[in-house]
Amino acid sequence: MSKSGRQPEAADPMIMIAEARRALWVMVGFLALIWIIQIFNAVDSYQLSQHYGIRARDVTSLPDIISAPFLHFSWAHIEGNSGPLFIFGFLSAYRGVRKFFWVTTLIVVVAGLGAWLTNEPNSVAAGASGVVFGYFGYILVRGLFDRHLIDIVLGLVMGLCFAYQFTVLLPTDGIDWQGHAFGFAAGLAGGWIFRDRRKRQVKAAAPTPVIAAVPVIEPSTTTIETPAPATTEMPAPSKAPKVDPADRLAQIRKEMGQ
Repeated sequence: MSKSGRQPEAADPMIMIAEARRALWVMVGFLALIWIIQIFNAVDSYQLSQHYGIRARDVTSLPDIISAPFLHFSWAHIEGNSGPLFIFGFLSAYRGVRKFFWVTTLIVVVAGLGAWLTNEPNSVAAGASGVVFGYFGYILVRGLFDRHLIDIVLGLVMGLCFAYQFTVLLPTDGIDWQGHAFGFAAGLAGGWIFRDRRKRQVKAAAPTPVIAAVPVIEPSTTTIETPAPATTEMPAPSKAPKVDPADRLAQIRKEMGQ
């Protein structure tokens, strides 16, 4: 780990694998929970769905917004939701389970409130289909908002493979299409609200390179006086004493013996 607290780039694949493993177990646990509840619900003739489903515009039923996604009205109902729930849920969570929980909370609340406000009076809504459509919408737009190529490709593939799901967003008798539509809208909004801001923040916080100015050394105008070399005065040659020519001639004759 670097001093800044961030993992090095080489560790990113390992982090993604660990998050994907956590996402897998989260979805396995979620499916196991709703199927266990379904067993007790079926034995009790689906009284849990009647009592803890969303009753339209009943103030006392507002807390049931949280419990309704865990309840279903038949085995066919839960079977139809389980496959898409697992696939879309895993793809929504594999990049980060913590973010996934926040996205799920947004979808559950918005889908539940939408069904509570717009469903027909005296109707009861339950099932995980609103959450399924929320994950579906989230997957479609997450790659665009995060600018991540793999997620963009996943969104396109899921959109093409499950295009038939859009028909359930249209008004249909006997189907809680309102909860589907509000859940889908919540997933689209979640892609924007919970988009990855870290890259933009790191980019914005990057220090601006500063080019150090090279100091310009101007030529000095100070005149340096070079000391004159010391001169040694040579003594003037002594002048030879002047010799009288007559005396010089007499000396020569004397030397010659004359």
